[in-house]
Amino acid sequence: MNAKKQKLVTRRQRLLQKLAGLSLVTHGSYLERFSTCARKNCDCHKGKKHGPRAYVVVYRNGQQRQVYVPQDQVAAVRKGVRQHEQALELLRQVTDINLALMREGLLDESLTAGQEGE
Repeated sequence: MNAKKQKLVTRRQRLLQKLAGLSLVTHGSYLERFSTCARKNCDCHKGKKHGPRAYVVVYRNGQQRQVYVPQDQVAAVRKGVRQHEQALELLRQVTDINLALMREGLLDESLTAGQEGE
């Protein structure tokens, strides 16, 4: 393997190892909002709403879904949403490396043998 190819492949491996370390990654958005409850005589119906309550917003089958986040899980979910952004950046960098390898005629499947769930 030539030096340029080895350098790119080594860099890509480091990026993929970082990606593997993002175990809390959550593909969604974090939000907090105030809400009203089902009790008709509750003060929340007179302006004193409950909350803020935390939610993570995810998309499934083309539809938005808000999932309640228990208070003791807020820090982990927020970190997971940040990790999603990190994962996207790492994937952009891996793509750039693969494009550079492709332009040089050095991208081939043998570089990934045993590394993917094919």
